[in-house]
Amino acid sequence: MSKKPRLVVVDESETGLNRKFLDTKTGEILTRGQVADNINNYLDYHVMIKDGKRIIRSNPNNSKKDNLG
Repeated sequence: MSKKPRLVVVDESETGLNRKFLDTKTGEILTRGQVADNINNYLDYHVMIKDGKRIIRSNPNNSKKDNLG
C-alpha cells in the first residue's frame, strides 16, 4: 500500500510555480512561504532556491507518481 503524500498542490501560477499546498495531515491550506518556513515539519520534502524563490520539492525516490505536480 502506498503512502499518501503529506503535501498536495492546490494552486499554481500560469508558469507552473506551486503557490498553495494542502497539508493532508492537518487539512490546512498553506502558501509556499509557509511550507518553506516550516520545512522541518515535512520530512519527505526540502527547499531549493531557483531564481531567488524558495521552491518546495519532494525528496528524491524511485517513484514518479508521488512527485509534486
